[in-house]
Amino acid sequence: MHKSDIIVIGCGPGGMEVASRALQQGLTVTVIERGHLGGTCLNRGCIPTKALCRSAEVIRMIAGSAEFGVDVSSAVIDYSKAVERKDSVVATLRENVAMMLSKAEIVTGEARFISPEVVEVNGESYTAPRIVIATGSSPASLDIPGASLAIDSDALLSAGKLPASMVIIGGGVIGMEFACILSAFGVDVTVLEYCKEILPNFDRDIAKRLHTSLSRGGMKIITGAQVTAISEGKRVEYTAKGKPGSVDAEEVLMAVGRRPVVPDGAGQIGIEVNRGAIVVDDDFATSVPGIYAIGDVNARMMLAHVASAQGASVMGDRVNLGVVPAVAFTAPECAMVGLTEEQCKESGLNYKVTKSLYRANGKAQSIGETDGMLKLIVDGDSHMILGCHVCGAHAADLVQEAALAMASSLSVEAITSTIHAHPSLSEILHSATL
Repeated sequence: MHKSDIIVIGCGPGGMEVASRALQQGLTVTVIERGHLGGTCLNRGCIPTKALCRSAEVIRMIAGSAEFGVDVSSAVIDYSKAVERKDSVVATLRENVAMMLSKAEIVTGEARFISPEVVEVNGESYTAPRIVIATGSSPASLDIPGASLAIDSDALLSAGKLPASMVIIGGGVIGMEFACILSAFGVDVTVLEYCKEILPNFDRDIAKRLHTSLSRGGMKIITGAQVTAISEGKRVEYTAKGKPGSVDAEEVLMAVGRRPVVPDGAGQIGIEVNRGAIVVDDDFATSVPGIYAIGDVNARMMLAHVASAQGASVMGDRVNLGVVPAVAFTAPECAMVGLTEEQCKESGLNYKVTKSLYRANGKAQSIGETDGMLKLIVDGDSHMILGCHVCGAHAADLVQEAALAMASSLSVEAITSTIHAHPSLSEILHSATL
């Protein structure tokens, strides 16, 4: 029987956070990971997609370089080189994780609960008074005829070459990020989204702006589309506005979200599971004392940085879990924090909306990134920031200042009264507060 102070099942962002903090506290740590260290985020999610996003960004920069006095019309796009770079980035970061956790016992294999304090891996038993489940999630799929004919994000990221055309089922963050990557590499992309607009969790003004920008660039996006089947030959059938339709493509990507991965034996030892996710309280404790569940597996908010924050919370750190920025690394980039205007309306809040356009910003004009908008939502009585939503270059960086103000309970005047460097994109947020 292998004994330690804490067992961490899954070594993605959440599991890494718990394990590293436990080591810092002088605890003995056992990390169980069925795949590579880093989990989905590092190996099949955030990092590899962002590496490819950067390659796509470079392609777009080169395409418009003549405007800046640089003619590189003879540039050659080589997807295999982009894949090599992506794999190199992942390998480097994976080595960093291994170094960070070098003092932990790393066990490779599938964990199965035997009792509330014992898990089994490869026939060996491991025990600890505290166990943290951080097993993440896996790609979801529609229950439709022919669903097996589609590939998922894992398969696409491991592919060495791209098809000439692709239908992407799902216009959420995953689907739209891949749509922008593939489009930059010359793939003919069609997106089918069930909801009324792409990025359904984002503010509608931001989603519409991205939709318009991508459509203007030639991408085909069909919203309100319920996919009904995928047939041989990769024909995707759907209904939209009561009318049937179909799209043919060389490949089909299923990008309809992710589902939690619950360890074997969890239910048998009394861990409560609801709708496929482990049920936790506000401290991320499960229904079994001593066992916690963080990240995608509890399905509270499936974001890598949320998993890390929950892991830090489990290890005793004070983390503001009420203010969470979210980003779609599309082209242009979209980011948000706080409430959308739709949510404010539904809650009956007294709020004020201001908007600031990129094209009015000196830095945006200078760098040629004028396609964008920032939308700020402020409480009409307290002047506290309720939400900040951006579609445009470096959107992820712009919402962070608003997130800090919100997490620190600062009114919008705190941003207004703070000098912002000129020329900078940060002035876009400052302008929205005036």
